[in-house]
This record gives sequence, structure tokens and C-alpha cells, in this order.
Amino acid sequence: MIYRKDKHGVEISQLGYGCMRFSRKGNSIDFEKAEKEVLAAIEKGVNYFDTAFVYPGSEDCLGKILAKNGLREKVYIATKLPQYIMRTPAAIQKTFDEELNRLQTNYIDYYLMHMFTDYAEWEKLQSLGIEEWITEQKKKGTIKNIGFSYHGETQMFQKILNAYDWDFCQIQYNYIDETSQAGRLGLEAAAQKGIPVIIMEPLRGGKLVNIPEQAKNLLKNHEKKYTPAELALRWLWNQEGVTCVLSGMNSMEMVEENIRIASQASPNSLSAEDLELVDKVKKIIKEKEKVGCTGCRYCMPCPKGVDIPSIFHHYNLMAIDKKSSARFEFVQNMGLRKEPGFASQCINCGKCEQHCPQHLKIRELLQEADKALRPLPYKIAINIARRFLLKK
Repeated sequence: MIYRKDKHGVEISQLGYGCMRFSRKGNSIDFEKAEKEVLAAIEKGVNYFDTAFVYPGSEDCLGKILAKNGLREKVYIATKLPQYIMRTPAAIQKTFDEELNRLQTNYIDYYLMHMFTDYAEWEKLQSLGIEEWITEQKKKGTIKNIGFSYHGETQMFQKILNAYDWDFCQIQYNYIDETSQAGRLGLEAAAQKGIPVIIMEPLRGGKLVNIPEQAKNLLKNHEKKYTPAELALRWLWNQEGVTCVLSGMNSMEMVEENIRIASQASPNSLSAEDLELVDKVKKIIKEKEKVGCTGCRYCMPCPKGVDIPSIFHHYNLMAIDKKSSARFEFVQNMGLRKEPGFASQCINCGKCEQHCPQHLKIRELLQEADKALRPLPYKIAINIARRFLLKK
């Protein structure tokens, strides 16, 4: 296993264990199966385990495995505060105490504010005294490192990144999301500040494993015979700014394969031919896209706050992913912001089209994308979610 250092010099395995996808038996986690897989990962050097308050049964399962086998001190636990449902300081403390109880520990190594999409969410936590609470927990030793996970656009990520003295952060990042969400710009911004970055969704929920046959054939004919998963993971570990890549491992085969790759991949280890292969695979995947947007952001800022690149990114996802998955991600990443940036805010001024290097008919495409991403049931769901989650 190869290790990379956190902000304080602690060595973290560059492969992290994502505990959200433990195998289930009926309505509960298959404990015996999860235990075997976790123990195999620890034996091979994985020491970073990521869970969350809202992952059903995950914290309980991980805590039980570590306690039963006497392994708590050999690993680092990362879990998360569901900041989007916190209304009072007491709720924050109650949630944290429950997490400690579930995990059968008296401290958390890496604690995250879960699923930021907007700076306003951090402001809300500040109004609840979160900074003072963090300081108190760190002083008591119940939290070792504080960070946040993020699902939003690049500029907002950088604003949150600069808002507090974070120990680490977690972003969705892969070769398809290189110019969306926090993206490469966010990764590099964190690196410049010396903030470790944990990567989630490195394979886009399996979408970068189940790639088109044409792309699979490219890999088969390449001299190194990379599997789709291996190419995507190596692309991430090739970047120095990446500290740890999470994988939701739920089979022994997946554990063994990912550990094999993680024991070989290091920064700047991909050749020019390897990187060219990634570009070719990406091009094949993107051929299904509906809009030829490169995410360059020359169209921004929109005078009315429309997030044009994000809308087109999610619209394109509908062509390479399930429509429901793309819509859910759109709701999560844009619909829950304080200022959402919907296409309906467009006033047809045309400023965006004057600056688009691809000469896209942006105004026309925005309306098309909005109809696809926000059919009536989704509009209703977004409005309900916004009233509940964004209320004071």
C-alpha cells in the first residue's frame, strides 16, 4: 500500500474504504460479509474508513467490526454531521454523541460537515456556534481533524475552502467530472493551501466501469491492458493533490483488485500514452452528450445567476447515466443552493452566447435542458426540499 500524508503529517492509505455500500441482507447490512472484507482491507494496509450518520447501519457495522477485532487504534474513522438538518446547537451535539456511540469510540479522526452545496450552509452553521463547538471538541480530543464534503460548483467550493482553517475536504472527482463540481480547479486550490483532498465517486457509481464497448476495446488493445476501473483510479492517483480515493468495496474481489492497483499507482506515474488513452475513452463517453459544452466557463457569470455549465453538465449526464440519477444529482448539486441558478432565471440577454468558444445556442439549449432536468414532479420535489432544508 502507498500512503500519502494529511495536513499534520499523518500517513493515510491512498485507498480509502467507503462504507456506504456494505452488502445488505434484506433490510440490514450483511455483517459477516462486511467484516471479512474490512479485515482483508486492513490486513493489506487500508487505514482510512469513511462512513456517515445517514448511511443506514453503516456506522454501527463499522464500529462493531473494529471493536470486536480490537482494531480501533489501527485505523482512522471519517464520519459526517448531516448539517442540512441541524437546527440547534443541541442537535449538533446530540448527533455527534450518537455517532460516537454507534462507532463504539470516544473520538473521530476525520469529521466532516456533510454535503455542502452553498456557502450559506456554512453561515447557518456559524450562527449555531459551530466554530466554537469544533474548537471545544478538538480541545477535548473528540475530533482530531475537521473538514467538509462538497457537491456544488467550483467557485462556491473555493469560497467555503477559504472560510475556515480546514484540516481536509472531500470532493466528487473523476475524469468525467474534471471540469464540474469542485473539479480540477478546486483540487488545485486545496493543494495550494496544503489541504488534503479525499476523493469520492472515483468511478461515478460504476459508470466508469461500464463504459461503451468501443472504449473497452481501446483498453484491451493497449499494451498495459488496464481495466476500466484501473484506468480511472490510476488517473486519480497520478495527481499529487489527491490524498485518498474512496471505494465502496462490497466484494472480496473488489477489495483485492483495488488494493493491487493502490499498491502500484503513484503521482506522475502515468505515461503520455496512458493520459492519451484516458482522453480517448473520455471522448467516446462524451460522444453521447447532448451539448458540446467543455465547461470552460467563458459564458459566466450570468447577470441573472444562471449556472450554465452546471446545467449543461447534468443535461449531458442524462445521456450517459440513468435519467433519474442525473436528475437526482442536479437536485442535490443545484436545487438545494440558496441561489440555485436555474435556467428559468434566464432573461434571454444573449451575453453568454457572445463569449462561448463553441458558439453554442445557449439560450435555446438552456430551455431544452431545463425541461429534461426539471419535469413537473421534480419541480415540486425541489420546491418542497428547498422550503424544508433552506428555512432558517
